[in-house]
Amino acid sequence: MAEAATAAKYQHQAQDPDHDAALHAPDSRAPKDFRFYDNRQKYLMFVNTCSEKWVVADRAARELTKLKPQPPAVRFFDAGMGDGTVLARVMRSMHAAYPRFPFLISGKEISLEDVRLTLDKMPDRFFEHPETVLAITNISYADAPWLVPANNELRDRIVWKTVALKGETTAEFERQILQLQTFLASNWRTKVSEKTGSLVPETPTTLILYREDCAFLLDDIIPQKDAPRADYDLIIASQPFRLSASIEFKAGRILAPLARGLREKGRLLGIHSAGNDPGLEIIQQVWPQEDPFTTSRFMLLDATRAALGDEANQFSFNPLPSSEALFRYEMHTLPDEIDNEAASIGTSTLLAAWNAATYVAQIDEERLSEAMTNSGYLDATRKILRKNGELWFNDESYVVVRESGSV
Repeated sequence: MAEAATAAKYQHQAQDPDHDAALHAPDSRAPKDFRFYDNRQKYLMFVNTCSEKWVVADRAARELTKLKPQPPAVRFFDAGMGDGTVLARVMRSMHAAYPRFPFLISGKEISLEDVRLTLDKMPDRFFEHPETVLAITNISYADAPWLVPANNELRDRIVWKTVALKGETTAEFERQILQLQTFLASNWRTKVSEKTGSLVPETPTTLILYREDCAFLLDDIIPQKDAPRADYDLIIASQPFRLSASIEFKAGRILAPLARGLREKGRLLGIHSAGNDPGLEIIQQVWPQEDPFTTSRFMLLDATRAALGDEANQFSFNPLPSSEALFRYEMHTLPDEIDNEAASIGTSTLLAAWNAATYVAQIDEERLSEAMTNSGYLDATRKILRKNGELWFNDESYVVVRESGSV
């Protein structure tokens, strides 16, 4: 019966184990084996020199006041955890909004390093909010809200590990989480898809953590492998796909399946880069015709509505007014380093700005290497920093709400 129920829940979802491929898949200008998000140095430099994670977390926190959670828990899903910065900040905001409510916090992440960084932020979350269940999986976006694959073969192979953390201090939680490193190293491996050249998990895996002293309270919340359930109050989909992926893929393989994971009155907050900022100016100084920010929130919502088909009447699609939908984040710089005409912009700042601009625009390695054979890219970066006095980027957001029905 459990398998039949699971199959019914997943009837609209893809059965292709490579169906996340276009998240990393190359565009027509990049070699087939190019996988943009695999470059840890570029990612970490961007995360640590720009405020996007902070601003996205603040934007997500505003959605908490609009939720209508129902017992037994507030259920939140992060569709692409990254290094866990957004997740941890949203969890803090959730504690402030619902200090005594049990939480189910779920997330999808394929990168072993990012899972490690995320778990490193969790001991204090378990300490401040004991009534927390954390579930992390590496399976596809279409399946991740349920924590098990829809594909029968993958579901039979999934590694499902539940850990009850003992103790009541952050040091105790940290020690037990660190003991999971061997498990993660064995089960969070990736391989290159023969079909797409992108990374996919070798082993579908779900890891669940909760405090042992809260097991009685959390019994109805702890996910069970044979009884998959989504029904989230809030899902965040921040930068969940490559800019060059087709709009049909973005809507049909990511946003529509995520929307199906909402409970009644649940909210999906989508966020992606919008361009029209100094970052794009830097890019167009080097590649004048380049503009990867061509899919607007309006287009995405229309495509998601179409991808949901007859189910679309269960949802509302809100592109939000620009005053609410659009927001910006900045690159951190030293005081007066850019806005002081007499000051010289340091090479480290120029490199950080160039890295941020090319990371956001998702420029492939081949073109980057070619552009960096001379100093022209630094001159272009310096020119735009001088012109604007700082470097910022625009994101845009939109909301999908399940008005009726439930998965």
